[in-house]
Amino acid sequence: MKKKTLLTPGPTPVPERALTRMAMPAMHHRHSEFKKVLGEVREGLKYIFQTKGEVIIFASSGTGAMEAAVTNTLCKGDQVLVVRSGKFGERWADICKAYGVNADGIEVKWGSAVKVSEVAAKLKAKAYKALLIQATETSTAVQHPVKEIAELTKGTETLLIVDGVTGVGVFPLPFDEWGIDLLVTGSQKALMLPPGLAFAALSEKAWKACEKSDLPKYYFNFRKELKNLGNNETAYTPAVSLIVGLHEVIKMYKEETLEKVFAENARMAEATREALKAMGLKLFAPESPSDACTAAWTPETVDGAEVVKRIRDVYGYAIAGGQDQVKGKIIRIAHMGYIARYDIIAGIAALEQTLTDLGYKFELGSGVRRAEQVFGG
Repeated sequence: MKKKTLLTPGPTPVPERALTRMAMPAMHHRHSEFKKVLGEVREGLKYIFQTKGEVIIFASSGTGAMEAAVTNTLCKGDQVLVVRSGKFGERWADICKAYGVNADGIEVKWGSAVKVSEVAAKLKAKAYKALLIQATETSTAVQHPVKEIAELTKGTETLLIVDGVTGVGVFPLPFDEWGIDLLVTGSQKALMLPPGLAFAALSEKAWKACEKSDLPKYYFNFRKELKNLGNNETAYTPAVSLIVGLHEVIKMYKEETLEKVFAENARMAEATREALKAMGLKLFAPESPSDACTAAWTPETVDGAEVVKRIRDVYGYAIAGGQDQVKGKIIRIAHMGYIARYDIIAGIAALEQTLTDLGYKFELGSGVRRAEQVFGG
């Protein structure tokens, strides 16, 4: 039997502790047993998001929370600014278009982060209801300067709406401190659960925008969910087992502390980047790399899609390839959630074997050695 290991930027591995909790007999979502769990999860999510406010929970993928961010705070005909630096920046624009929201774009080269000065110039030249951006653009492994951008929207009427699907729980995104207005994430990334839960934290400014929003909404209704959460209930049937698993994951975060988790993610990210460079691979986002995942160009003589297929089928390691314009040209390796140092080392070893099998010439073991040096430093 072949052991399989996930090093993909979602889904990520699920801890045994969470799997065991989720395997327990299901609770009824209107009974006191589940209400107690939900109450503790509500408080735990405030810790994860670093906010004093409520965090809304939906049964959906992270895209559901992205759509809800648009439909709950904006109105038809509103003018918004979208940072388009990859597949998920484009998703923000697509969602806005679907609901009649006018989206101007800041077009950013794939593999680069948006420049704060460019955002500032756009906001100065025109009044926007919202600025929509990714914390990490997962398709390119770029980390955007959210803290600096939040300084531009703080104290203004422009909402800062952030896709933190590969950001929350990975690196610091202190919601209240930075002045983010709406931050969303999903369960299948740093929160170490299967796909199926989506979350959204809102500022006071965002809640006021919800009162004026005229876009259609039914299930994804922030105000309705907020009212129900006050009674430790959800408006509709929740993903009970996933929330029970989240209850355990939050315990793990508190035992480790956010600060230590962030530091370890950063160390694993550095080790991954250094290992790939030692193997002669060029990073796809060398200037603004993410602590969630790393992307690198595959050698010109090697098909990136074949790398992803072979490392999975032969060596049992799942990594991700490129999307759209970089499909077959890059690989992406995650280092967040329930991924440990030796998962990275073993994954690099599997990648070395894979590239060797496909005819790429380099010093075998150079990547593993460099990763170990970073971890040992």
